[in-house]
Amino acid sequence: MTKPSDNPADPFKKALAEATRTMADDPELGVSYSVDPPGLTRDAMRLPQVSRRMTADEVLLARGTADAFALRHRYHDAKTHARYEPSGQMARDLYEAMETARCEAVGAHTMPGTAGNIDARIGAEARRKGYEQIVRAEDAPLATAAGYLVRHLATGRDLPKGAGNVMELWRGFIEEQAGGTLEGLGDTLMDQAAFARLSRKVIADLGYGDQLGEDPDFEDEDDNQDEAEEDQDDPESQGQEEDQEDSEASPEQSQEEQQDDAQAQVSMDEDAESEMSDDSEMPDSDAPLEPPPPAPHSEADPNYTVYSTLFDEEIKAEELAEPAELERLRAYLDQQLDPLKGAVGRLANKLQRRLQAQQNRSWLFDLEEGILDAGRLARVVANPTTPLSFKQEKDTEFRDTVVTLLLDNSGSMRGRPISIAAICADVLARTLERCDVKVEILGFTTRAWKGGQSRERWLAAGRPQAPGRLNDLRHIVYKSADAPWRRARPNLGLMMKEGLLKENIDGEALEWAHRRMLVRPEARKILMVISDGAPVDDSTLSVNAANYLEKHLRDVIALVERRRAVELIAIGIGHDVTRYYQHAVTITDVEQLAGAMTEQLAALFDQDPRARARIMGVAKAAR
Repeated sequence: MTKPSDNPADPFKKALAEATRTMADDPELGVSYSVDPPGLTRDAMRLPQVSRRMTADEVLLARGTADAFALRHRYHDAKTHARYEPSGQMARDLYEAMETARCEAVGAHTMPGTAGNIDARIGAEARRKGYEQIVRAEDAPLATAAGYLVRHLATGRDLPKGAGNVMELWRGFIEEQAGGTLEGLGDTLMDQAAFARLSRKVIADLGYGDQLGEDPDFEDEDDNQDEAEEDQDDPESQGQEEDQEDSEASPEQSQEEQQDDAQAQVSMDEDAESEMSDDSEMPDSDAPLEPPPPAPHSEADPNYTVYSTLFDEEIKAEELAEPAELERLRAYLDQQLDPLKGAVGRLANKLQRRLQAQQNRSWLFDLEEGILDAGRLARVVANPTTPLSFKQEKDTEFRDTVVTLLLDNSGSMRGRPISIAAICADVLARTLERCDVKVEILGFTTRAWKGGQSRERWLAAGRPQAPGRLNDLRHIVYKSADAPWRRARPNLGLMMKEGLLKENIDGEALEWAHRRMLVRPEARKILMVISDGAPVDDSTLSVNAANYLEKHLRDVIALVERRRAVELIAIGIGHDVTRYYQHAVTITDVEQLAGAMTEQLAALFDQDPRARARIMGVAKAAR
């Protein structure tokens, strides 16, 4: 007899799995739970993990994901989808997003209970990707906005805040260009082929008709014509043709049909002529608007391309492991680095003293006005002719500050380097928090080795030339700037998790961290990058230029340093990062990392420009 599980979440997981199979109308469908990103195949689905705590957010996310996958499994036909699928990347993204919205809208009509659960999933995804903070349409994904709009129009439901923001940024453009086509949305929801044809029309209306490829319905007409020609050449069909000629010889029927055909032809000719004349006389002001070009994947380099962003993720560390596992990994991290805690702590205390020294009040004395200086009253008592002394508080130049630590989570950091990076980030976060300096800790890696689902789609598409980045990004938030250190402490143990560290695409990670900092309210922003090598992703570099990722990193660094909204510094572990970053230092031993981080940050807060220049490794300050 199997031993009953002591995990309080297991009954919920089992019930959800059974309900999902029923909703999908497939009793053999495999349902599993994992910290890996959710996914759906022909005979199985992977849902988000539900921890022992069973928080409301975890339960809603699991239900919403299960409902969305079940509806997709039930109402989606892969052959029909592939038949009408466009050839171009942007058109494919639009097509995919609208089909997902169709399945969810059908479910909302047939099973109303799914709508609220899927809203929760959409809201969680929008928060994870920062949709609420986007203010320009160019920064919002058009395909995602189109999918949201289709779902909104088909169900009449309002979208969660972040998703609604993305939809509204593009809604005016979509409805202006494709509003007439979308009016037929309700009549096609239950017919996937009809909806696919409508989706292709919407894509053409939005200006991406050149990415649709051949019309599959037109190809069927050609096939039918070819079959008819073959029948004419076939001797066995001659008897059938003679019968048809006999039936066409009926005088009354043939005359009526000929008259109808002639009238139809005249009507078509007149319509064609009127359309041509309308087009020729249309003034320039009434010409259809050109759709805006798709936003580049990188603000630093418009030529930097990404084959697909559908599988990229920005995820919180606590979503990649259960709380018990995070605590275990954190304990392992503390055990590994116990001998270094003393040295790191002394350096942190040194940094804290330097920061607090600048935050302490300072006064100007012996002034003729201000606050009465009680410490000087004894002189007045001793000599009444001595004038009263006043003092004023001196303004401090210490501004409210946020510091972001961006950690390379690539496979080459495995072992001691990532352990020391984690503990240093932990100690610095505690130290800076005591000095009222906000700290954010971010990590970057990929979801797979040598290409993930993006590369699989590229292979299935026939390996088009120059695809751009071919791996799936994983950007991890270990600690947000507003989260207290005590709450984020276990998250840093995630870096010890086996299988987490894979490949590194530094340019996009740096651009992501920079965007997060720009929306912060602090007056001063400092971004510290810690890496042990150049950008490496085998799947991308094998089909693009050898310096493709390195060039993009240089372009992003140049953009950040040119704008000067964020102060950028870098530490290279056994790797010369000074050839990339203007303000950087290279260390040869990972055990030097704590000292390097402390000195770099201390130098940024130093009031002496010569001391800053000496430590930061820049040109000597003018005397």
